[in-house]
Amino acid sequence: MTGASPFPPTYAAALSRLQNFVPHAGAGYARLRNYDLPEQGHPHVSSLSPYLRHRLLTEEDVLQAVLGRHSLRAAEKFVQEVYWRTYWKGWLELRPSVWLAYKAGLAQALDRVHTEAGLRMAWEEACRGETEIEAFNAWARELVETGYLHNHARMWFASIWIFTLRLPWELGADFFLRHLLDGDAASNTLSWRWVAGLQTQGKNYVARAANISKYTEGRHRPLHQLAVDPAPLSGPPHPPRIDPPQPQHWQPEERTGLLLTEDDLSPSYLFGQGLKPAAVTVLNATDGRSPLHVSAPVHAFVDGAISDTLSRYADSFGSDVPVCSEVCEIARWAKERDLAQLVVPYTPVGPAADRLAALKTIAPGLRVVQVLRAYDHAAWPNAKAGFFKFKEKIPTLIGALRGLKAAQ
Repeated sequence: MTGASPFPPTYAAALSRLQNFVPHAGAGYARLRNYDLPEQGHPHVSSLSPYLRHRLLTEEDVLQAVLGRHSLRAAEKFVQEVYWRTYWKGWLELRPSVWLAYKAGLAQALDRVHTEAGLRMAWEEACRGETEIEAFNAWARELVETGYLHNHARMWFASIWIFTLRLPWELGADFFLRHLLDGDAASNTLSWRWVAGLQTQGKNYVARAANISKYTEGRHRPLHQLAVDPAPLSGPPHPPRIDPPQPQHWQPEERTGLLLTEDDLSPSYLFGQGLKPAAVTVLNATDGRSPLHVSAPVHAFVDGAISDTLSRYADSFGSDVPVCSEVCEIARWAKERDLAQLVVPYTPVGPAADRLAALKTIAPGLRVVQVLRAYDHAAWPNAKAGFFKFKEKIPTLIGALRGLKAAQ
């Protein structure tokens, strides 16, 4: 698993991957999606998550392509997987303090790493893939080398990390965020919490040797190596929900800049609403995914995706588009260009939103308008409880999506 990245960070590569997957998004996906077969290039899943994470492709793009070929019933399992990502986003938007609690828990766990030699050794061995569990080691190596893991392998890995190796779950979530090309505050944090038994409280996910053997086609057989019946972790109840974000609107008569982040690199919907920016910049907050070093492949993917976006939109953006990592740079850029407002594709809970929040303090006279996509505005308010209640809304959400497409 060495050599060129299996995920070229371009819209063209994303579109090609989508087109190749669409014929297989129906019954074949439903039957075979749980098989973890990295040596075959993960043939039974879409592997679109790095592109969706940065919205080089949008969820609308993917759903419309799949449902243009399959009925909703035939593609139900795949459609649900797309909406899992949407659900996690919405759930965290309604409870942003869970992200803050994760970051606080991670800081405490890293403090323990510095003071407890045994924990530090076990953590380092897990991150290097040098435990006594070869299946776990193989997934650790695959993640570091490729920036990707099959979803089923992520669940097994997290369960072994928490219940067999007995490592703090926040350290495992951080390991994923440092190495996953699709590392995302909502999907990653809440999935680790789900495995631990903190998300669906009192119900954890336990990796089983028989399940691993079946879905790796015997490649891994961790017999008698895994925790058999571990208790779920305990934690505080979910915080109260806040109101979902509402659409904001910019003032067309004011001198306006466009600010992109790595969370959404498909700004054409803004141009469709009449945006004509006087200047454009990009906030790349990738290094904010972890207090530790974020991997070179992750940085390379995001840098490449941003570069591809600037190339694709060169006619609208021009050639002078600085890429910034700190909001103080953006504040200075906006002042130099005499901007009254910044239009931003809505930044969900995570590193980019953390940094953008500081812009209000640094540049109090600069109006920041976060423009919510219709897709998110329709879906996120439904993430009030568990996914199965959210799932009931999918046909309605698909109907709204089709109506939006017809109106365009």
